[in-house]
Amino acid sequence: MAVPIRTQARNLLDDVGLTNVGQIYRNLPTSVLYEHIIRNKEGLVADTGPLVVTTGAFTGRTPKDKFIVRDTTVDSSIWWGEVNQAISPHHFDAIHRQMIDYFAGHDVYVLDTFVGADARYRMPVRLVTTSAWHKLFADIMFISGDDDVLPAQESRFTILHAPHFKITPHDVYGLRSSTCILVNFTKRLILIGGTIYAGEIKKSIFSVLNYLLPKSGVLTMHCSANYGANNDDVALFFGLSGTGKTTLSNDPNRTLIGDDEHGWGDDGIFNLEGGCYAKVIRLSASGEPEIYAQTHRFGTVLENVVIDPETRRINLDDDSLTENTRAAYRITNLKNVDVSGVAGHPKHVIFLTADAFGVLPPVSRLTPEQALYYFISGYTAKVAGTERGVDEPQATFSACFGAPFMPLHPAVYADLLHKKLRQHDVKTWLVNTGWTGGAYGVGHRIALEDTRTIISAILNDTLDDAPYEVDAVFGLRRLAYVPGVPMAILKPRDTWADSSAYDRKAQQLAVMFIENFAQFADHVAPEVVAAGPQL
Repeated sequence: MAVPIRTQARNLLDDVGLTNVGQIYRNLPTSVLYEHIIRNKEGLVADTGPLVVTTGAFTGRTPKDKFIVRDTTVDSSIWWGEVNQAISPHHFDAIHRQMIDYFAGHDVYVLDTFVGADARYRMPVRLVTTSAWHKLFADIMFISGDDDVLPAQESRFTILHAPHFKITPHDVYGLRSSTCILVNFTKRLILIGGTIYAGEIKKSIFSVLNYLLPKSGVLTMHCSANYGANNDDVALFFGLSGTGKTTLSNDPNRTLIGDDEHGWGDDGIFNLEGGCYAKVIRLSASGEPEIYAQTHRFGTVLENVVIDPETRRINLDDDSLTENTRAAYRITNLKNVDVSGVAGHPKHVIFLTADAFGVLPPVSRLTPEQALYYFISGYTAKVAGTERGVDEPQATFSACFGAPFMPLHPAVYADLLHKKLRQHDVKTWLVNTGWTGGAYGVGHRIALEDTRTIISAILNDTLDDAPYEVDAVFGLRRLAYVPGVPMAILKPRDTWADSSAYDRKAQQLAVMFIENFAQFADHVAPEVVAAGPQL
């Protein structure tokens, strides 16, 4: 049983400089953590059992406050730039000392866990935090280990997490603000301070794996995964927020492997984590019953979900705190899930995009070159109202469908994907879950039931020989017939009242694709560049 361990392990945190903290609580179980969270006034318990917390000013990630220590270990391999910003070892050490001073006297919660369901690629992780609910979050999201085993210092990554710590003065270290997410690969140490948003914990470790595992030939992917009748019938779903990645992979007729982060090794797919971190704004029991059920059970952490302070009832429709309301729950809570987190090689790879311009087809079969082009592009679109100042659809390109978490050049991940697609004869598809009949504000969202029917047809191999037409601008092999799906929506141009307006919008989006891909053109084969839109 986990208890305070000041006497048993006085030197537990010496390796990261924490020699004079208050009480140390290691691997506390969920029920005890609830007691600490309530005692510390960190959150509220809803009437059906979940823990409800708020994250203050940060209701999402803050990528501009994330930095990687630039030293001889990583200097030549990191894709430096706006995504992967550099900080010097000297400045990292100075901030580390500030954080050590901050921890002095604070009670801390320690979690020893690991990431990577495949034992060959498993990495131990230690979280040291001043917040009980963040320890619970990490316990949910990572994979449980043996409470009595202390992972070797040389093999683990340690996260020092102090959500209320502020760097002062931040500008002398070249930082944007007093908030920091700092990764040091040489010291295997991550510092997170000044943000309460829990997603920084899981994404910082994902970034680490995205650097380490490709060196072992493992493709790390921001995708969900499931399989059909057996674990060799695997499908991967890539997609940015709002494209339906979590919704579409939670299929009652298929077994879920994981909903967000995976590795693809020599023997197949494996989940990198042990939990789900789903968006829950306007979630309904009828639309997504399994995920909805998780928002009403003990052990789930609800971030920025509005709760009535008197009745303790939650309101999933209320976006007054943020659109980015989240639920963290253990994947093993779901009914149809592979608890091993390991399966065979994929048969299908599906790239999901929510095209708010209303010009991409609902489903296209991709050539190998197109697969790499759309993987590197990582396209979706923001719509009006989701962010301040967004008044019309805005194209969003996130390389490999996860640029903020990819320390290496996108061509590295694309090369690994190309080799694995070719080696295992994988079929690749582009599925648009966005708008039809016009752009956002004129047209309407493609019906979820139609998208589900398309996905089922793909996974049942009924579209392998289906007729298709080649799109004049994007060159996509647009499916002309999908059983059970209205043929009218399969050719976007025909759904617009004004076909010339469609042509102008298609040209506009094509230019955006071409301009974005120009930064990658020198790192890929000419035939991949040619697989994109043509004007």
